[in-house]
Amino acid sequence: MAESAAVEFRIDRRSGVATYLQIVQQTKQALRLGVLEPGDRLPTAREVVEATAINPNTVLKAYRELEREGLVEARRGLGTFVRRRLGGAAGASAADSPLRAELADWARRARSAGLEKDDVGALFTAVLESTYESAHESTRGDGPYEGTHGGEPYEGTHGGEPYEGPCGGPHGEGTSEGTHGTTPPSTTHQGDQDR
Repeated sequence: MAESAAVEFRIDRRSGVATYLQIVQQTKQALRLGVLEPGDRLPTAREVVEATAINPNTVLKAYRELEREGLVEARRGLGTFVRRRLGGAAGASAADSPLRAELADWARRARSAGLEKDDVGALFTAVLESTYESAHESTRGDGPYEGTHGGEPYEGTHGGEPYEGPCGGPHGEGTSEGTHGTTPPSTTHQGDQDR
């Protein structure tokens, strides 16, 4: 039996992101960073359940989503295996990329300037979202977004326009078709006023 790749899923039950989406997002992040390579076996549903105390069907749902996206393949009796990398040119590890080196240098400068880790993360996320929002707005059609957040419909604003629908994961990966489950800082979730 093949050994599982060195990936551990960390589930944040307070994040508002569906558990299966957290697994999908963390797997994609591992693919981007080169932690997972084509041919690597993902942890079995049983291994994930033992490590995280979640329902095995949740793990299987995440793996089916990754398979639907063409990132992994299930091999009967053997497990679920990585099919392809994410990001950059094939063969180029994100860990060795010039962009990562520039980002690491920027993070060191931010730390030297006295910014706390949370502040650096918030700054990076804001820049990332505005960068991808600008690119997204130049390619999308007009009209409101529609969708759900955590299974509940919500409304807000996006780029100053009415916003009703899904938005990006923690790294701004959302689309107007709606597959991710966290709201960007500029949106207001219907239940947020009550919290």
